[in-house]
Amino acid sequence: MKIQEYPDREMLAMGLADVLASELKNCLLIHPWASFVVPGGTTPGPIFDSLCAASVDWDRVHVMLSDERWVPEDHERSNAKLLKDHLFVDRAADARFIPFHVDGETPESAAPGLSEKLAEEMPISLLLLGMGADMHTASLFPGADGLADMLADDAPLVVPVSVEGQEPRISFSGPALAGAMAKHLVIYGHEKRGALEAAQSLSPTEAPIKVVMDGLTVHWAE
Repeated sequence: MKIQEYPDREMLAMGLADVLASELKNCLLIHPWASFVVPGGTTPGPIFDSLCAASVDWDRVHVMLSDERWVPEDHERSNAKLLKDHLFVDRAADARFIPFHVDGETPESAAPGLSEKLAEEMPISLLLLGMGADMHTASLFPGADGLADMLADDAPLVVPVSVEGQEPRISFSGPALAGAMAKHLVIYGHEKRGALEAAQSLSPTEAPIKVVMDGLTVHWAE
């Protein structure tokens, strides 16, 4: 794991967008397509605002979320809505989006079919993640029911996740994320940096971010 520091969040968004664009271009030089997994939440919005204008063969980029709340894509809490508002504009409007949510199904019923469908996208070409102060990443939360199975080497590609008091979720599993060809994490503030440093001495079930630390580049600004 290595940490790249930036003077402020604006510079991080622009700098990381350049890094991601460059890695997508390099991947497309040798592969017919690139699988690009990105986080939801508010953190990546400014990064996407810069990345969407990059000169990339976006029609060969397959975009997936690291995790998703089980709500329709037009729902205000949908991570897919964030992508449509911030990434799938300008040049990146040509990218192919592979959604998780399936109308009429639950995360439990949809997960096996999604895992089979996504197998052709593996390994992930380029992975961008966020992390909570509790050291969760994607929807892999410390203390979650079945977390050990979600992190196990034989876990399916995507897993249903139950979060008390919130919508059901679906998430890439630990091994699916860990197997990415290039891995990046964006975090802000001293609290999350301290949590990341603490995670290095914890187990993956205590700190799920630990599963992707090998070869991870961390992009940090206060």
